[in-house]
Amino acid sequence: MSTTKDNKTSLSKAKFHQRHSHLITLSPQQVLPKCFHGILWPEARCGFAIILMALYWCTECMPLAVTALLPVVLFPMMGIMKVCVEYLKDSNMLFIGGLLVAIAVENWNLHKRIALRVLLLVGVRPALLMMGFMIVSAFLSMWISNTATTAMMLPIAQAVLQQLSLGWHIPSNYKSDEHPVPEWNADTNLERRAKAREEKYTLLTKGMSLSVCYSASIGGTATLTGTTPNLILKGQVDKIFPKNGGVINFASWFGFACPNMLIMLVFSWLWLIKKSFGCGMNKDRDKEAYKVMKEEYKKLGRMTFAEGAVLTIFTLLVILWFTREPGFVDGWATVLFNKDGTVAIFMSMLFFVIPSQLPGSGGYGYDAEGESRTNAPPTLLNWQIVHERMPWNIILLLGGGFALAAGSEESHLSDWLGAQLAPLKSIPPFAISLLLSLLVATFTECSSNTATTTLFLPILATAIKIHPLYVMLPCTIAASLAFMLPVATPPNAIAFSFGKLKVIDMVKAGFMLNLIGILCINLGINTWGYSMFQMHTFPDWKITTTAGENVTLK
Repeated sequence: MSTTKDNKTSLSKAKFHQRHSHLITLSPQQVLPKCFHGILWPEARCGFAIILMALYWCTECMPLAVTALLPVVLFPMMGIMKVCVEYLKDSNMLFIGGLLVAIAVENWNLHKRIALRVLLLVGVRPALLMMGFMIVSAFLSMWISNTATTAMMLPIAQAVLQQLSLGWHIPSNYKSDEHPVPEWNADTNLERRAKAREEKYTLLTKGMSLSVCYSASIGGTATLTGTTPNLILKGQVDKIFPKNGGVINFASWFGFACPNMLIMLVFSWLWLIKKSFGCGMNKDRDKEAYKVMKEEYKKLGRMTFAEGAVLTIFTLLVILWFTREPGFVDGWATVLFNKDGTVAIFMSMLFFVIPSQLPGSGGYGYDAEGESRTNAPPTLLNWQIVHERMPWNIILLLGGGFALAAGSEESHLSDWLGAQLAPLKSIPPFAISLLLSLLVATFTECSSNTATTTLFLPILATAIKIHPLYVMLPCTIAASLAFMLPVATPPNAIAFSFGKLKVIDMVKAGFMLNLIGILCINLGINTWGYSMFQMHTFPDWKITTTAGENVTLK
C-alpha cells in the first residue's frame, strides 16, 4: 500500500517538474517578473515601486540617495524597463556645472565679499539691516546652495546683532531727569525697562535669523540651478515631453521665477518686520555695528586675481545662459552648444586650467636674473576640493526622479492616474493649481524638496488634462517653501541653532510665509506666466492618451 502511494507521489512530482521545468531553470530575477506579470498589471507594479520609495524617503530608513537607486533593481525585476541610462541626463550635467561654479565662489570667499559690500551699502537700522541680509541671502542662493548661504550669513548677522545689543543695554547708573521716579521704585522700574529691551532684542535676533534662512530658500527658486527641484522639473519635462522645443531653459525659468521671488521676498520682509520690530535704536551703536562690518570687509583685503577670475567666469556663464535661447531674438544655441548643461560644463572646466596667480607673483614666472621658476601656482579649483564639497547624493536623487518618470510612462501608470483624476475636470484650473501647491508645500515639510518633486512631478505632468506647466511650475516652487519646521530644510536647522528659536516661533512665522508663497506663485502663473508659456491652449508637445482634442483654460 505504501509502495503504491510512494509511486503515485513520485509520479506526481515528475509531472510537476515536467510542467514547471521552465520556472525551475530560471533565476530569481527571472521568476519575480513572471510572478508580478501573473498577479499585477504594469501600472500596479510601478505604483508599488513609487509607494515603496515614498515611504523610504519619508521615513529615511535608508539614505535618500540609496532609495533613489531602487528603480535600478525594481523596474527590471518587475519587467517594466531598464533605467540605468536615466541616471545621467543633461539636467545632471547642468547641476554639476552649476555646483562647480558655486564651489569656486565659496573656495575664494567671493560670496563673503559680495555680502559684506551690499550690507555696507544698505546700513544697519533694523528694518534696513534685515532687508540687506534678505537681499544678499536671496542673491547668493540663486547661485550657490541655500545651506552654504545660510551658514555664511548667520555668523555675520550674529556679530552685527551683538553690537546692536550693546546699544540697548541700560547701565546701572542710569537716571532720567525727564521722568524721575521715587528711590524706592527706581530699581524695579530699571529692571522692568531692561527686561522689555531684552525681549525686543530677542525678537530682533529671532527675526534676523529667520529672515536669512527663509530668504535663502526663496532666492533658490529664481534660477534654474538655484535649487534641485528646478532642475528636476526641467529633466522631467525633457524626458516626458521630448518634443517640447526647450520650453524650460535658464532664460525662460528666470523670466517667470525671478519676479515671483522678488514679490515673495517683499511680503516676507514686511511680515517679519511686523513680527520682530517696534523698538528704537541707539544711533551710537548704529555706528559700532557698521564698524564691525567694515572691519570684516577690510580683513578680506583687496580683490585677488583668483577672485577676479572666478567672478569673470561666473559672469560669462550667466550671460551665456541668458543669451543661449532668449526667445524674443535668435540665440547662439544653434551655432555652438545647444544645451544649458554643455555651457555649464565648458565654463566650469576653466577653473581647472586657469592659475590662481598671475605670472611673476608668488614665485611664479621668472626671477630677477631671468631664470624660469617651476613652482607654478595651483589652479582655481582642484579635484580634492570638488570631491569634498560636491553633494554627489543629489545627482543620484535627480537620476532617481528621471527613472520614476520613465517608469511611469513605460508602464502607463501616468495614463491610469489621469483617468482616475477625471473628476478634476469640473474644478477650475486655478483651483487645481492652488490645491496641488498646498499639498506639495505641506508634504515638503516632512520630506526633502527633492524627494517631493521627484514623486509628484511625473504624476502631475500627464495626469491632468490642462497645460502641464500650469501645475508643474507652481508645485515645483512650492516644494521649496519649507518654512515651518527646523527639520524641513538645512537652512531652517542652521537658523534654529543660531537664533534662540523655538519650534513654535518657526511654525507661527513659517505658516504665514507658506501661504504668502503659494498665493504669490499662483498669482505669477495666472498673469505673466500664463502669457509667457501660452497656457491658453493645450500644447502640441504634450503626450495624451485621448484623441488629441484641444483644451483651453477657462
